[in-house]
This record gives sequence, C-alpha cells and structure tokens, in this order.
Amino acid sequence: MLKKPYVLFGLFLLLSLPIMAQQPAQYSMYMLNTFNWNPAAAGTDNALTATVGYRQQWAGLPGAPVSQYLLAQMPLSILRSGVGIKLENDGLGAQGNTAFALAYNYQMPVKNSIFSVGLAAGMSQYRLDGSVIRTPGGIYSGGVINHEDNLLSAASESGIAPTIEGGVYFKNPKFNAGIGIRNINSPTISLNQLQYKLKQAYFFTAEGNFQLSNKFSVHPSVFVHTDAVQLQLDAGVIMRYNDNIFGGATLRGYNSSSLDALAIIGGFRLNQKFTIAYAYDLTLSSLQRVSNGSHEIVLHYRIKEGFGNIRPPKIIYNPRFL
Repeated sequence: MLKKPYVLFGLFLLLSLPIMAQQPAQYSMYMLNTFNWNPAAAGTDNALTATVGYRQQWAGLPGAPVSQYLLAQMPLSILRSGVGIKLENDGLGAQGNTAFALAYNYQMPVKNSIFSVGLAAGMSQYRLDGSVIRTPGGIYSGGVINHEDNLLSAASESGIAPTIEGGVYFKNPKFNAGIGIRNINSPTISLNQLQYKLKQAYFFTAEGNFQLSNKFSVHPSVFVHTDAVQLQLDAGVIMRYNDNIFGGATLRGYNSSSLDALAIIGGFRLNQKFTIAYAYDLTLSSLQRVSNGSHEIVLHYRIKEGFGNIRPPKIIYNPRFL
C-alpha cells in the first residue's frame, strides 16, 4: 500500500469528466511576476531579467499543490517590443501540469507611459499518476492496484496540447495595470480514457507607486483571477525602504463571505542584481485545521539595466534628393 493514497482525487475523477483541476497555479507574490499572467508585460521593466519562484501550498496536507516557475524577459526597443519565455510546473496530488510559452509584445510609448499588446504561444503537458489514486470500491492489497473503474488507469499517463495567451498592459512611473487571458484556444489534452480541459482564465493586475519620502514608498496592488464561473480576489500593499528592503501583506478571498489566506511578505536586495522575497500564508479557511500554512519564495535576477534599449537614429532626408 502506498504511503499517500489520494482518495479525494479518485472521487474527483469519477464525478467530473472532462477533468478540471486547480487552474492555474496560485501565488501570493503576484506583484513580483506580472509577466506570468500577461505576455504584454514582457520587457516593460527596461532590463534583461530572470525570475524564479517556488510555492508549497497548505504545507502538511498530503497531495497539496507544489509549484515552480521560471520567467525571463527583455525589451527590444529597436522594434518597440518585448520578448519573454515562461516555464511553469504545478503538482496537485496525483496530477501534474508543465507549461512552456514564448511571448512577444508591441509597445507604444504615450508621453511617459507605455501601452503594450502581447501574445504568447506554447505547450502544456498534463500528467496523471493512477498508481497513487484510491477509489472507495478499489482493491489495493498485495501489490494489486485495481480501481474497479474502466476509466482510471493504474499507471501514469500524460498528454500535451498547444496553448495561446494574450494581453494588454499599461505602465507609467506611478501606476501599472493589465488584463491577460490564458488558454484562448481552450485546448483539450487527451489521455487514455480521460479528457483534460484547459479552461480560459482571465487575470487583472494593478499596482500603484506612491513616494512618501526620499526613502519610503508604498505600493498598493490588486489581482483578480476568474474562469468566468468563480472569481478570486487578492489585495495587498507593499512598503519599500530605500528601494532595498520591502515588506507587506496581501489578503485573498473567493467571494464576500469567504477568506482563504493572509500572506505576510518580506524581502530585500542582496546586491545590484539579486532580489529575494518570501511569503508565508496564514490559512483562514477551514483548511487551517489540517495544514501548516503556505510557503513561497521568489528570486529575481536583474541581469542588465537598459538591455536592448537601442533605437536607430532618426532619418534626415536631404532636400537635394527630393
């Protein structure tokens, strides 16, 4: 008998076809990975950057989500554009999903602001490990794994499908906001007997930048995620000191009467290139009885300021050739 039988996932699969899971992965420090939600944000930071994130959700609860991501982006000012690459892995009990995408956007300067429109294309792989699923009527003894269900395999299965994302983004020194759409093509990943549907997901992000003094600034933010059925809202504020040390909190809920977690955030710049941040989620829902909260860490690497910020000289036409 396996140490972590996921009975709930067996029931879940039996009751819902096509399969629907936690889509997408959840992060408390959403303000540090805007590009993950919106391809139009790639390269708007005026630097070649890389961001790595790791999250362990509901620590202590068997089968709880564990997620990792890698983001890299840069501006291409010569083309008034930005490009980026995204890689994300998300595990949830017997299920797993790995996604990869390349992003491109076109940026239009508006006075001291930037308005951009972006697209991303990639692939998503879904995995299901049938060996750790347990169903109420299954047989699991003597090394035998029999779910007593023709739809569920006792082995691991996987499938892939192409994905398309899109978004718009606005940024100036005081404010930024954007709308991103994931899985525009609503692809279906086929396993042996099951179908995994990647639903369209919509994201709205907004963040302010208010300078309180020469050393202190405050950054309120909001993150809204919906699949057009259920809506999740995160709202928070970060305080920065000397642009080196920062801390704050975010509150997450699903509706007016449901609170999921309060995340405490802190971080600092290690040097001119590296910034590290950590968030601890205090679970506010009924899951607090079985979990030890959630942990999240982000490492940001700013490789080169102004990378790609090269524009060709203006063409001066000589009247003698007209």
